[in-house]
Amino acid sequence: MSTDSADSGTADARPEIEVTEIAAEQALSLLESEGLDAGEAGLRLFVQQGGCAGLSYGMRFDDAPDEDDTIYKHHELRVFVDPASLKYIEGSILDYEEGLQAEGFHVENPNVVSECGCGESFRT
Repeated sequence: MSTDSADSGTADARPEIEVTEIAAEQALSLLESEGLDAGEAGLRLFVQQGGCAGLSYGMRFDDAPDEDDTIYKHHELRVFVDPASLKYIEGSILDYEEGLQAEGFHVENPNVVSECGCGESFRT
């Protein structure tokens, strides 16, 4: 997995959020199908309360980053992360899985201490 670049909104050296090439390709394809400009818009990765383990991941496309977002750029995909979510998911890898059981985006998070049985929620 290679990284094109990361443009962090913070000056400290925090662990980056990585994006695999296939995840970036899939997200860019979806972003463009929504008619969004990949140069300004991006994928927002966030954490929200919910799920049987307490927290769950969320993703959506945003037209532009918020002022306090940390911005990562991998394989031409911009990823926006708000400060509250960053503390839970820093150091994570966003991947895309294809298979017989499931297809979709998956977050590999080194901060997780437990997950629910379905893998949709977690606790740090």
